[in-house]
Formats: sequence, structure tokens, C-alpha cells
Amino acid sequence: MDRQLNDSRTDDDDPGAGGGHDPAADLDLRPRTGPADAERAARRERDRRRPAVWATLALVVVGIGFAGYKMLDSATLFFYNADEAVQRRDDLGERRFRIQGEVQDDVVAGDGTTTFSIAEAGVTVEIISSAAAPSDLFEPGIPVVLEGRFQDGSTTFLADNILVKHSEEYEADNGDDPDRRDAVPEDAGAPGDEDAP
Repeated sequence: MDRQLNDSRTDDDDPGAGGGHDPAADLDLRPRTGPADAERAARRERDRRRPAVWATLALVVVGIGFAGYKMLDSATLFFYNADEAVQRRDDLGERRFRIQGEVQDDVVAGDGTTTFSIAEAGVTVEIISSAAAPSDLFEPGIPVVLEGRFQDGSTTFLADNILVKHSEEYEADNGDDPDRRDAVPEDAGAPGDEDAP
């Protein structure tokens, strides 16, 4: 009987028999739609956007780093009095720093530059400045802070920024009467005194 059952098989039932039936015909190749497929599509879309997000994040980090570097760089300019700067001339080399001293009586404003000298503790430093001098406050006898560097091989200072120090004493111009303080003109009247018609 087993022989009969085996003999009743046809070539269509035997995939290895080489005839008639194709097993690939049983595969359903139509696209499937469902929750899992939608999730995969969303994941593929996120993966496509991911490089743009990383690039944007990298640019933001680089920008913040650059801004921080520039702030720290300007905040870390060394500050020396004129006499200290001359003593450390060889150590300072071509580096930028701030130098402080009192403006002397030799100010000469030229075409785009101002030359003068500053002094501190008996040491004088010649200055060549490409910065615009603050007109009202910049004068001989006033302490200044200059930003720049020493000129190659000399103690001449090349300044590109001038900061003028000023005193903390402020006086109002009261004309000839130094005892007048916050005077109100006589014709102004007192607050609240209004003549009714």
C-alpha cells in the first residue's frame, strides 16, 4: 500500500522533479502596509535627516567654541606698566599686550597715525598708534592704556587701540558760582505751582 501512495504522486508534487510547479509562484510579492511598515518608513526618513542634524549641531558647537576662544583671547591680554613692559621686552617679543602710562607732551597727530610717548616710574616708551584717539579726553598728563605690540627689535610700541583712563570725580559746570548746585532757573517756578487762569 505504501508503494501505491508513493506511486500516486505526480511530478507537480515533487519540487525536485524538475517539472511543472514553481515554488516561487506561491510567494506573495505585493507590498504590505501595516503598523510595522509605517514604523520602518518613519525610521528610514529619520535616518535620512540625521546627517543634517549632526552637521547643524557640529556647526553650532564650533561657533560657540570660536566665540568663547575670542572672548578669552581678548580677556587674557597681559597688562603691564610702561617700565615693566620695557623690562620684559625680550619675553614679550611680538605678542599682543596692554601697556599703561601717562601721556607726555609730545603728541603729534599725523595722517592716520598718532605718535606720542608714555611714561611710568621714570621709563618712557615711544608710541605709534593707528587707533583714533578719543578727542576730548586724550591729552598730555592723562593716563592711558594701549593695546598692541612692540615693534620688531625696539621698544617702540605699535598701538591699535587706546583706552583713556579718567578720574571718578565729576563736576558740573556751574558758571561763576561754585556754591550753586542743581540750580533751577528763576523763571521755572516750583513744581506744582501753576497759575490758574
